[in-house]
Formats: sequence, structure tokens, C-alpha cells
Amino acid sequence: MLTTCPRGTKDILPEASGYWRYIENTARDICALYAYQEIRTPIFEHTELFLRGIGETTDVVEKEMYTFEDRGGRSVTLRPENTAAVVRSFLENKLYAAAQPSKLFYMGPMFRYDKPQAGRFRQFHQFGIEALGAKGPAIDAEIIMMAVQFLKKLGLNDLTLYINSVGCPKCRPVYREKLQAFLRDKLDGFCGNCKSRFDRNPMRILDCKSEVCSKLSEGAPEMRECLCDECSEHFAGLKELLTAAKIEYKINPRLVRGLDYYTKTAFEIQYAPLGAQSAVCGGGRYDGLIEECGGPSTPGIGYAIGLERVLLALEKQNLLPEVSTGLDVFVASFGEGTKAAAFGLLTRLRLAGITADMDFMERSIKAQMKHANKYPARFVAIIGENEAAEGKVMLKNMQTSEQELLALDEALQKIHAGVEE
Repeated sequence: MLTTCPRGTKDILPEASGYWRYIENTARDICALYAYQEIRTPIFEHTELFLRGIGETTDVVEKEMYTFEDRGGRSVTLRPENTAAVVRSFLENKLYAAAQPSKLFYMGPMFRYDKPQAGRFRQFHQFGIEALGAKGPAIDAEIIMMAVQFLKKLGLNDLTLYINSVGCPKCRPVYREKLQAFLRDKLDGFCGNCKSRFDRNPMRILDCKSEVCSKLSEGAPEMRECLCDECSEHFAGLKELLTAAKIEYKINPRLVRGLDYYTKTAFEIQYAPLGAQSAVCGGGRYDGLIEECGGPSTPGIGYAIGLERVLLALEKQNLLPEVSTGLDVFVASFGEGTKAAAFGLLTRLRLAGITADMDFMERSIKAQMKHANKYPARFVAIIGENEAAEGKVMLKNMQTSEQELLALDEALQKIHAGVEE
């Protein structure tokens, strides 16, 4: 074999693609219910977009991006996430000139150079929501409700919603000083990443997965102690709306999310049966991102759901539905001069909207019948030399084993009636 797929990537084979369609179709149904419209952005963007949009101090930008120069000497990056790309499209195509909010969704591959593990790949797929133009907590509550409803519709009921407020440029500097004062004397014990974050983005220290760092940061001051009036009112409004919608939540003061653009609301949904990799959805508000990318001051909020992680959860809980690979009709032929008649019938069936296939491997009639059973096929239309000469077909119902010799038009009517039952 010449090569294999790159580490951290995976082929989605035909037997699995039906499960992907099931998840994707469920997402599309939810989006239609909430009046969100699909947007499709390029898989690669100018690197500058992610440096400005995501933040140069994030792990994504520092360690995980697939960045390269194209043949024109331009630095481009495979998208590590899609919020920055949606914002770029929002500005470039002047979507802000239409009635607001702009309610958008996307599905597609993202790319991060990360350590592959269960439910985490270097090419991974996300279903995401972006709501641009609305600043009140009602839109926050809506998209959280939307994410919860999507996951529950798939059968994932053991969900825990965590929320927090990460403040805004007005109140975050106050918190930054308090947090640095608390951490300064303990800094020598932190990992290298946390030490480098102390001056650049100390809030990210709270997000460190190291047990040592988590222990050292225990008792750190909480952001909600420093929230300005606007952020405090926004967070109170969100909690009130979630309670009104009967959505249970827990406040997690250590939830800061991994990207620099978040303001005010941050949230995460975890599915406990997945264990250490339990986060299936994460998102939050990014009121300064559009302005940072060169646009007018415009609020925004969104989330992303990792589809590989969702698929893993569904597999572990035996929640994946049976995906039908069945066929309405298999056309079997044998004998001299029967292939043309069989192909003609196959064509008529497909043009009539009936799923159909035939033998392309020169199998015996016995092997063709066995092959038809593997689909499984509801009917088998058998054409031998006599049937071909008379313009007829032997139609066998594979469920009842009944078979009868019919003219082609009669066989089509019988198949139509059987398919519509």
C-alpha cells in the first residue's frame, strides 16, 4: 500500500456515513425550528484572521494551527474554528445591513494539531451557531436552549450545563489584578504554560488541566466578584431566562473558555458518561470580536459542538438508530442477451424514483439472489432469456417469497404499490 491516512484523521466509511447524516439532519431540523440559516465559509483563511480573532496567546494559535505559505507567498491557515470565519464573512458581505440579528449555522471540518485521543482528531467536524447583532441575554438563553434540545433529541439526556460570566474590557482589568495578586507567590509551582500566561492572560490559568496547577489555583478570586453593573445585570438576566425555560444549570467560576474573544456569557455542556472527555458543547458571547476584525461594534454569541464527540457518546450509549441500506428492487438477469433488458428496466425504475441496482460482476443467478438479500431488496425482478424475448419480468417479493410473471408496466405498478405501503 502506498500510504495511510495522516495521524489524527479518519475515513468515514459507507457503513458509518448514515450515522453522520442522522446527526447532521437532526442539527438541520433544530436550526429550522429556531430560524437559523446555513453559512459555508472556506476551509482555509488568511492567517491574520485567526491571529486577530482568536488571540495570539491562545493554545490554538501558539501550538495547534496548520499554517503554511501558498504559492503566492501568502500565509494561510486551515480553519481551527469557524467563528472568526463567519465574522469575516458577515463583514465582507455586509450582512449587518440586513435586519438583525443574523442567525447562522455551519457544519464542516476544522483542523488543529493536537494529540489524537478518543473523540478528538486533527481533522474534526463541528456543528456551530453564530447569532450576531443582539446584545441582551435572551439570545444567550435561546442558543443554550437550542444546544440542549439538539443533544436531547439525539437521546443524550445525562447533560450538565455550566455557565459563567467572564466579564468585559471594563471589568476584566480589575479581576486581572486581583487574580495576579493571588497567584504571584505561587507562580514557581505552575507549569510552563501557566507561567507564560501569568502576564499575558492570567484567566487561562484557571482553565489549566494540570492537577498541580488546579490545586495551586484553588481559592482564587472569582470573576463575578468584579463584574461591572452591565455584566452583572446580563448574567442575572441569563439565569432568570434559563430558569423560566426550566433549563437546569450550574455556575462554574473556573469556566473561562480557551479563546480570547469571549466576553460576558461563557457556557459548556458536558455529558457525564464520556468521562474525562465529557464536554460536548462549548460557547459564549464575543461582543468585541467584530470590531476587532475591522467592523462596526456588533455583539455576537455562538457555540460549537464536536460531532465526533457526539457520535462517540451515541455509540457508547447504544443510541445510534438503525440506518437503512435497503433497496426497493434488485434486477437479476441470466442468459444470452438479457443484460440490455435488465439495464433498460433498471433505468426505468430509477427514473421513476425507485431505488434499484443490478449485478455488475457476472454472478450466477443464485449468487445474484444472495446478493439481493444482503441489501436487503424488497423485490427482485428476474429477467431470463424467455422474459427478455417476451418483454416480461419475473417479480419476486422477498418478504413473502411470492413471485409472478408480469409485463413490464404491470411489474412497475406492483413495485410502486409495494414501495408506497
